[in-house]
Amino acid sequence: MRMQGKTALVTGGGSGLGRATALRLAAEGARVACADLALARAEETVKAVTAAGGEAVAIEVDVTDAAACGRMVAATRQRFGTLTTLVNSAGVASTLGHTPPAAEWRRVVEVNLTGTWLAAQAAREALTASGGDSITNLTRQLAMQWAPTIRVNCVCPGHVETPLTATFMADPTWGLRHGPQAPNARHAPGDPGRSSVLRALRAAARWPPPRRTECSVISERTSQRSSRPGEAVARLDSA
Repeated sequence: MRMQGKTALVTGGGSGLGRATALRLAAEGARVACADLALARAEETVKAVTAAGGEAVAIEVDVTDAAACGRMVAATRQRFGTLTTLVNSAGVASTLGHTPPAAEWRRVVEVNLTGTWLAAQAAREALTASGGDSITNLTRQLAMQWAPTIRVNCVCPGHVETPLTATFMADPTWGLRHGPQAPNARHAPGDPGRSSVLRALRAAARWPPPRRTECSVISERTSQRSSRPGEAVARLDSA
């Protein structure tokens, strides 16, 4: 029960990586807030958590809306009393090919980039109030600005089979283009959140308080160790 006593908020918790991460965190003892634009899917995740003996709550959220992100954090604290961990897993993908129109580009950026930033901003005060724990998403800037109170982890899961990726991964030409990039020439099926996020959070618990320029990067695509000051790269293929 390595996450015992933690309260985790997972955006995009209704499916794919978000759902798998929520289930894994709950299995490790965390209380989990599953936030998703599709409330029904978040509720399905909560049912799976509670059926396994865990504690979770479903929250409807549009991560592109700052006010909605604030309400999401408030609902988490109201239910569990605290927030120690934020996992930014909400995301969308374009289904319009390699040259999507501008409106589609903006939609993807709004959800995947701006949504991550807004959720982190909304959670900052609560994370600090809990004594400072960790955020898992895609950034170095937050790691530099919010140290030493909050540690920021980056997870790069590689090619994972989820509802989000099902459409383009089913295209045979996609496999020809991207297959060689996958470790051991295969993609991760089944339980897509199997270890990546949990390993990042466990590492955060073990390591000393972060220096101002320190962040951790967990990658399933590469086994190279970064030589950049203040950045640690963990090898998942050997962990």
